[in-house]
Amino acid sequence: MVFSSLLFTFAFLPVTVVLYYSLGKNFKNIVLLTASLFFYAWGEPVYVVLMCSSILMNYCIGRLIGEGDVSRQKKKLYLIISLVLNLGCLAYFKYFGMIISTISSIGGWNLNVSTPALPIGISFYTFQILSYVIDVYREKIKPQKSLILCAVYITMFPQLVAGPIVNYVDIESQLTDRRMTFNKFYSGMQRFLCGLAKKVLLANNIGLLWSEVKAMPSIEISVFMAWAGIIAFTLQIYFDFSGYSDMAIGLGKMFGFRFKENFQYPYISQSITEFWRRWHISLGSWFREYVYIPLDGSRVGKKKMIRNLFIVWFITGLWHGASWNFVLWGLYFGTLLLIEKLFLQKSMTGWPKAVRHVYLLLFVVIGWVFFEFTNLNDVLNFLRLMFGIGGNEFIDNQGIVKLKAYAFLYIVCIIATTPWPKKLVLLFEKTHSSFYRVAVNLYYCGLILMSTAYMVGSTFNPFIYFRF
Repeated sequence: MVFSSLLFTFAFLPVTVVLYYSLGKNFKNIVLLTASLFFYAWGEPVYVVLMCSSILMNYCIGRLIGEGDVSRQKKKLYLIISLVLNLGCLAYFKYFGMIISTISSIGGWNLNVSTPALPIGISFYTFQILSYVIDVYREKIKPQKSLILCAVYITMFPQLVAGPIVNYVDIESQLTDRRMTFNKFYSGMQRFLCGLAKKVLLANNIGLLWSEVKAMPSIEISVFMAWAGIIAFTLQIYFDFSGYSDMAIGLGKMFGFRFKENFQYPYISQSITEFWRRWHISLGSWFREYVYIPLDGSRVGKKKMIRNLFIVWFITGLWHGASWNFVLWGLYFGTLLLIEKLFLQKSMTGWPKAVRHVYLLLFVVIGWVFFEFTNLNDVLNFLRLMFGIGGNEFIDNQGIVKLKAYAFLYIVCIIATTPWPKKLVLLFEKTHSSFYRVAVNLYYCGLILMSTAYMVGSTFNPFIYFRF
């Protein structure tokens, strides 16, 4: 079940909200847990067993590590068991096929082994579980005594399948004591509608252009079309994922939770370093907290710092998908970050802002080619098309027609990647305070009507980050 579906928006969510607010405080977490398990089981009932087993195992390990009279060696042993089981499970479901395929290629064998289906959201909830167990081991938090509350933290449906990754320490107190007011619920609903509109009105529509370009024979793609297509994908993936994060944060708010932001206008960045501070913030924070800093981060010599950076970005790439193109994508950004850290950071401050922005966008757009194509030959072929290597036309009539058809959507999408719409809303509130509330309500009514019309009339509704 995806958030941008009629089933979720007009059946699952209203029923859950009614049950949640009609029952007493003691039952709210039970409603949330039941709804979350039902939500997860809707598409893959078998994997609920896997998830419940994982919850029970990590709850027990957390309790064992948190026991006061347990020696440090035993705590370490419990932590290692948890890491091996959780990462082993992730490796089996997500990377088994990749490992077999790589061994086959290296050895020249034809290993015909069936690979398991990937449980939805396993990358996200595994990281949440790991942060909980590691923080208990570090004595940063106390182990959760209630199995139900531990299960609510791991399974909560707003952020279960595509994040943002929520660390236990950030919502520990909210599990038992959270304020639920009408204003908070209303604000959460507005955020959900914004995310829904981003997803179905912007991501899906601009994504149509990319799907058309991707389906064309490479000989028919002009240089102009190649750039138009990959820029469309650049916008699609941003609105797809940030829209999902907005919906997740809004849903959390509707149930009284406060999740941290996951995106802060990444495409307005002026360096790769800044871009990764603004894109998928929860994942970046997770890797910094649980991988980069334990390796001593940048507080070591230059050689070890370079090693640490590449370890983190190798894992970041691999986390995104079981394919070598994702590893290349991670190393690509790791290399750019290293170049900035070692050579460019100081000199970049003297560059004109426009130059820094073009530099950022150019390398980010190229990076999405590595991300989107799982076959390395396809990656290289498309890069050749983008840079006019191969003899394709620079611009053709088809490209001009496409540009005219999508020009308005491009403009809307580009404006929506900046903070300007939010600034205009704040200015409107300041200058037209008496009409502001009416205008805002009309705006959100318009969003839900247009989003619903899209969901009713369109079958193109992919969720890019669901595959991770």
